[in-house]
Amino acid sequence: MTRRCFRFPLYGLVSILAMPAALAQSPALIVVDDYGGASALPYYEALDLQPRRDQAPPRIEVPRAPPGRSAEAAMLPVRSPTLSPGDVARRVIQAPGLKPLFLIGDDDRSRAWLQQRATILRDLGAVGIVVNVESAGALAALRGAADGLTLVPAPGDDLARRLDLRHYPVLVTSTGIEQ
Repeated sequence: MTRRCFRFPLYGLVSILAMPAALAQSPALIVVDDYGGASALPYYEALDLQPRRDQAPPRIEVPRAPPGRSAEAAMLPVRSPTLSPGDVARRVIQAPGLKPLFLIGDDDRSRAWLQQRATILRDLGAVGIVVNVESAGALAALRGAADGLTLVPAPGDDLARRLDLRHYPVLVTSTGIEQ
């Protein structure tokens, strides 16, 4: 009697294990009836799920400074809790149409990076986003070190999430991210 109790579960287990193999070898499905109908393609095109070669890719907008210094001072302090000064590994991205931008903060590492790369940033026409700055005075000091580059105070957490960044200073172009 003990033998029969074990046979049933063993047969059941063997048939369950053999099922995926049987499904993998099954013939292709046969269409029994086709009622026709309209193509769903226009609905998918309306969703614009994938960029097309004949259309410009979506653009990432760079924040612009509000008119007047008083409006800008009202934005301060700017803090980006997910970003901190640190090393960034160079990597390739594909963001056609993205204007060059860079992220910096009010810290010694960012100031040194800005002075070393000011000419390159200027040649690229890059816009700087100051992601961590406490006061209008600190922002003015950064602008003095930027030697004519445009610096905009703005939180960088959303952009950092989209680009998988955790540290700055960093340069972002349409083809790569580098420090």
